[in-house]
Amino acid sequence: MPTRRTILGGLALPGLASSALAQGQPQPRGTPAMIADLILSNGRFTTLDRGKPTASAVAIKDGKFLAVGSQAEVMAHAGPNTRVIDLKGRSALPGLIDNHLHIIRGGLNFNMELRWDGVRSLADAMNMLKRQVAVTPPPQWVRVVGGFTEHQFAEKRLPTIEELNAVAPDTPVFILHLYDRALLNAAALRAVGYTKDTPQPPGGEITRDANGNPTGLLLARPNANILYATLAKGPKLPLDYQVNSTRHFMRELNRLGVTGAIDAGGGYQNYPDDYAVIQKLADEGQLTIRLAYNLFTQKPKQEKDDFLNWTKTSKYKQGTDYFRHNGAGEMLVFSAADFEDFREPRPDMPPEMEGDLEGVVRILAENRWPWRMHATYDETISRALDVFEKVDKDIPLKGLNWFFDHAETISERSIDRIAALGGGVAVQHRMAYQGEYFVARYGAAAAEATPPVARMLEKGVRTSAGTDATRVASYNPWVSLSWMVTGKTVGGLRLTPQRNCLDRETALRMMTEKVTWFSNEEGKKGQIAVGQFADLIVPDRDFFACPEDEISFISADLTVVGGKVVYGARDFASADESAPPPAMPDWSPVRTFKGYGAWGEPDGAGKNSLRRAAMTTCGCASSCGVHGHDHASAWSSKLPVGDLRSLWGALGCACWAV
Repeated sequence: MPTRRTILGGLALPGLASSALAQGQPQPRGTPAMIADLILSNGRFTTLDRGKPTASAVAIKDGKFLAVGSQAEVMAHAGPNTRVIDLKGRSALPGLIDNHLHIIRGGLNFNMELRWDGVRSLADAMNMLKRQVAVTPPPQWVRVVGGFTEHQFAEKRLPTIEELNAVAPDTPVFILHLYDRALLNAAALRAVGYTKDTPQPPGGEITRDANGNPTGLLLARPNANILYATLAKGPKLPLDYQVNSTRHFMRELNRLGVTGAIDAGGGYQNYPDDYAVIQKLADEGQLTIRLAYNLFTQKPKQEKDDFLNWTKTSKYKQGTDYFRHNGAGEMLVFSAADFEDFREPRPDMPPEMEGDLEGVVRILAENRWPWRMHATYDETISRALDVFEKVDKDIPLKGLNWFFDHAETISERSIDRIAALGGGVAVQHRMAYQGEYFVARYGAAAAEATPPVARMLEKGVRTSAGTDATRVASYNPWVSLSWMVTGKTVGGLRLTPQRNCLDRETALRMMTEKVTWFSNEEGKKGQIAVGQFADLIVPDRDFFACPEDEISFISADLTVVGGKVVYGARDFASADESAPPPAMPDWSPVRTFKGYGAWGEPDGAGKNSLRRAAMTTCGCASSCGVHGHDHASAWSSKLPVGDLRSLWGALGCACWAV
């Protein structure tokens, strides 16, 4: 006779829970429909359900929450085959949902990319690069494709072309920094064929030496087309490797607590051709992230043709709860694309913008397709709103969940106009990566509410948060949460004063329940509530109790999507059901470094990036204003004094008192 399994600290113990029932625990309720497939017990659940904000256990049936409440209430839904995971008092949260993630494109390439996301020193980054060059066979490239900023490095700079040539004389190396520049070593210049005779691209610059030869530095001035086009010249993975790569990218996102995302399309990502891999995974039930996707036009002056074709061949909301169509964007028309390079002056959109945009928006409104629109500056937003308001007079936009993406410099007037039209704003943490450049150009005062998240929420505008990964920022959602709570860049610059920052619960809602309006899934997910999809995480530390400077270092120990454990680590490693096969090809950087902060090498390249994990084991209640919980670092500093603790105390450091 089968017995219920209880997992304590990740260890399955057949029969234990059944014997507990015999000692007086409540018996399963009623019909089989009320008996859970999975129960998570003895936890501290923050549900974000205002009617029941906390719980100690949850029961899951057929991928949805069956019961949320006390231990006794939930255990009443246990049956002989119910799987029980004991959280042993750990905190649990709804799964995170990224409102703007280029997951489909990112998944195709993840296994080929050396990720510098979260790496804290250029020395470590260059060590990773040198080691990857040593194992990468010709004609493959070593690619660092965004997700980082020079400001995160202790050295506060990028590598030089000479440094790249020294570590990789023969292997092509391509490094994309945000969307402002790319660095190519000499081997990469040879591979892409850029010479003295290569003409300057429109909207970009191939920098040259005194003799007219390319130096290896490509600049986006003002758009990123030269960066896109150059990267597209590199080798691609075969289909089965792309499938494996996408699974590993989803795995990395699950590790960070992501259970859902809205894919914003992307340059050089054509529909339906480049969607074959994600469609295959969806068809085979191998998606570990719920994904809504928008369709992104690819060719200037052909945008209207794209959307006329797509509205005939695709249906809004087609698909499943794991993979479904979400409308148009983020690129609607190229004449309205104001690229977000804050090193360059704000670009002025051409006079044809309104006409181009109106043609596309009318097609979308007539077919009741929602849209998302990339817009960095208020000057672009206000002109787009002129178009939307004009269309609204003929074809009411009410009920279409349309929205702007980014909106760093949106004005109060534009916020009010969006609210009046029933639209929304999806913000991302791009300022966490480019804040220093924004301040240098526009000043610190202008950066205090860029974007004005708190003000948009105060005005009642639909607002949610995400990352815009994988190129212009990292895919780590905790960096976005940290940015909203602390107002700091990844380089440590305080941009946002406290009055414009969000409290932790509001920030969490911005990456959970508030995202659901943007994919038209309100009430289906985003909370731990009966009837909603059973998507939740157990973070490696308490999001609500840990010091602010540790938020960006959080990862998940347990991630559940649709009642299935898609990631388990440490205490919950044995509960994991979804680990993919090893990364392909065998030289993939993912095999060694894994992902964010080179976490696969806790004693190597990742040691500085992962330092906060060690700090939390100190067990004290005091976070020093100078060193956080890194007291050992302060005490062991190499300073020419006899009593380090007294010295640090004199300098205002609290480590001396710990």
